[in-house]
Amino acid sequence: MRIVVTGLLGQYAFGGVTWDYIQYLLGFRDLGHEVWYLEDSGAWPYDPVRQTVSEDCTYNVKYLDGMMTEFGFGDRWIYRNGADGKFHGAGESAARDLIKNGDMLVNVSSAGWLKDYDFGVKHQMFIDGDPMFCQVGLLDPKNVDYAARVRAHDSHFTFGLNVGCSGCLAPDVGIRWKKTVQPIALEYWPVQSDEGLDRFTTVMNWASYAPVEWEGKKYGQKDIEFEKFKTLPGRTPQSLVMAMGQGIGSKRPTEELRALGWTILEAGEVLPDHLSYREFLRTSKAEWSIAKHGYVEGRTGWFSCRTACYLALGRPAVVQETGWSDHIPAGDGLLTFSTLDEAVEAITDINDHYAEHQAAARALAEQYFEAKKVCADLLVQAGIS
Repeated sequence: MRIVVTGLLGQYAFGGVTWDYIQYLLGFRDLGHEVWYLEDSGAWPYDPVRQTVSEDCTYNVKYLDGMMTEFGFGDRWIYRNGADGKFHGAGESAARDLIKNGDMLVNVSSAGWLKDYDFGVKHQMFIDGDPMFCQVGLLDPKNVDYAARVRAHDSHFTFGLNVGCSGCLAPDVGIRWKKTVQPIALEYWPVQSDEGLDRFTTVMNWASYAPVEWEGKKYGQKDIEFEKFKTLPGRTPQSLVMAMGQGIGSKRPTEELRALGWTILEAGEVLPDHLSYREFLRTSKAEWSIAKHGYVEGRTGWFSCRTACYLALGRPAVVQETGWSDHIPAGDGLLTFSTLDEAVEAITDINDHYAEHQAAARALAEQYFEAKKVCADLLVQAGIS
């Protein structure tokens, strides 16, 4: 099949974002398909060097060209500048042909809306990476056009493993959500035999956007959840290192967190690309991380793409419960917590039985997140042979 994957590789030329999207291309290619990348979000380019939106997409196109070359996709990519509508890479005719005559469009995380194309592609697949927020947004009267575009897809998937299940508070939007996880191309995440540096780490943003409200209750970001665990460094001798964005409005309380014992690194400075991102995870002993307040309170079952990368490297993870443990086993290599005491106990357990947790972490990645398996499952659930 000729498969087109949309994404934001060029728009947000950062390490973690690169891995989020490129691994879909790698998974479908490993299944033997002809895979293309198309980025046409309508957004003006973001220049990470100048840290501002710009009409000039030179940096974004150069970055994208480098990534496609590095991962063996050659010229099978197109980037459209939202500022002037111009196409780069394989060009406009290739983009329009793919959408008119391709076999499948994979719209990852609402990245591609392709407003002025002649659609003939045989199957449109939508993948929601932001459960609770996505479903609330679909019911917002201000988002009528967005909702119509989402509903126009032939199949709908979500990282919310509990969406549609009893106990999950994500609203019913009349879509039958199929469940999926982040694909991980394991060959790019070789298992580590050592313990790495003596630090538990994660990569996060203090707050990505404003809270949303549903049925009188607000669902927020990681800043709300972090408050519950900010005294953790005083409860464990384990070093805790966070590569953390300052969030909207730069409201991260940096000095307070450092005074409490956290090591705070500026994510944009220490993780400028996909290789430094992988190296940060590789040299960590394990991950410790919270989830967005909306994922936790909504009991969505969301599981982090970043955590899956830690597991692939053989780095155990201690991550906040969102309901994911109903679907992915917790206990060996992957531990869950909901309270401060549980977080302390899980860190201690990892340190006391590191070799066992290390082996179990990689085994979980192989069983649940291997890219070829995940992408094959997408096709099976969508009814595509």
